[in-house]
Amino acid sequence: MDLKPTLDLAAVRKARSRLAPHIRHTPLVSTHPLKEPIPGSEHLWLKLDCLQVSGSFKARGAMNKLLSLPLETIQAGVITASGGNHGLAVAYAAWQAQVPATIYLGHNTPPVKADKLRQWGAQVVMEGAVWDDANRAALAQAAATHLPYLHPFADPQVIAGQGTLALEILEDLPEVDTLLVAIGGGGLISGVALAAKTLRPDLTIIGVEATGAPTLHSSLAAGRVVELPTVTTRANTLAPRKTEAINFDLIQRYVDDIVLVSDGEMAAAARWLWFEMGVAAELSGAATVAALLSGRYRPNPDHVLCALVCGAGTDGILAGDLW
Repeated sequence: MDLKPTLDLAAVRKARSRLAPHIRHTPLVSTHPLKEPIPGSEHLWLKLDCLQVSGSFKARGAMNKLLSLPLETIQAGVITASGGNHGLAVAYAAWQAQVPATIYLGHNTPPVKADKLRQWGAQVVMEGAVWDDANRAALAQAAATHLPYLHPFADPQVIAGQGTLALEILEDLPEVDTLLVAIGGGGLISGVALAAKTLRPDLTIIGVEATGAPTLHSSLAAGRVVELPTVTTRANTLAPRKTEAINFDLIQRYVDDIVLVSDGEMAAAARWLWFEMGVAAELSGAATVAALLSGRYRPNPDHVLCALVCGAGTDGILAGDLW
């Protein structure tokens, strides 16, 4: 096993070959015609990775990481901490490999996701208020038990797996000018931006974070990784207090800008996705559309846009109190 895998376009392509039997090539759909078009977004496409196995893009990274490990390393089980979606992806990957999975969750994780994890056969441990607290407990348990720990965003194999999204988009929509990608810890945008910019240096990559968890936005402004004192967003899958150096470095190199959207704007975007497209997206899954719908990001009207809808759910649709 390569203990320090190279993270480049070749790694993303290798991940795609490895993942082919285990994940879906998800749809890329035009948003037109619309009853309520988004101003300035006349050429908008949605990459629906909310239809990915386990309900989000996270299956790409978790499955690639697990498949990169020798069987004897994972036979006793794997451990991770999650805001929900990475945990579901690890539970799915462990189910495929027929090995145990233990998932640590912060108490801000929706109960429906904890229940779904148990349905996949994972052991669920609730620890702390947010992901960062759960992660510390997961790392301690992994060290004590000598079980592999699968990081949700700061792992080269996870990042390479997430980068396979960019390969699909560029094959299905070669004329794309701008990609909009939601940011939690930064694993998704790290992989997508690395692959996309390597293949198409002219592409514009826009990250979208919650105003209540501006993890990368704050770090880029400071020129270094910083830890937020607190997070206030209800989009818990976008809510780590701190990124890691590997993600920060890739984002600093390849991402053109990061915009911030509120929970209310994400809820409005989730309702728009449901009404216009019949797509049930959680708050974080609607973040990229929220950036356009709210005007936080104003694209060139001639540009072909692709917004990643990265996670399924109904919390955005039902979040009436956020309006």
